[in-house]
Amino acid sequence: MTTDQLSTTFAALADPTRRAILARLSGGEATVNELAEPFTVSLQAISKHLKVLERAGLISRGKTAQWRPCRLEAGPLGDISDWVERYRRFWDDGFDRLDEHLTELQKGKPNG
Repeated sequence: MTTDQLSTTFAALADPTRRAILARLSGGEATVNELAEPFTVSLQAISKHLKVLERAGLISRGKTAQWRPCRLEAGPLGDISDWVERYRRFWDDGFDRLDEHLTELQKGKPNG
């Protein structure tokens, strides 16, 4: 995944409405009208959010007769997970070192 694609994915995820749409799609396909139901914004606004998600590769749209379902595409989320994983290991290593240091400090104290 290129840095530009990673940036595009993070930008798409930066909006709470788009994250809510993805959460809804994690339960299965939905139409634009179904996705718009819980929001107080126009269908046009929802369509714009869907275009951002589609450009980021986070959703795809099918076509079955008149029905154009949207579906979650998890690939970019996996790429973000991989990117974050490198930093999680860094944090875990730091916490492990802190735990070792605190254990050593506790050993040096007399038991009360």
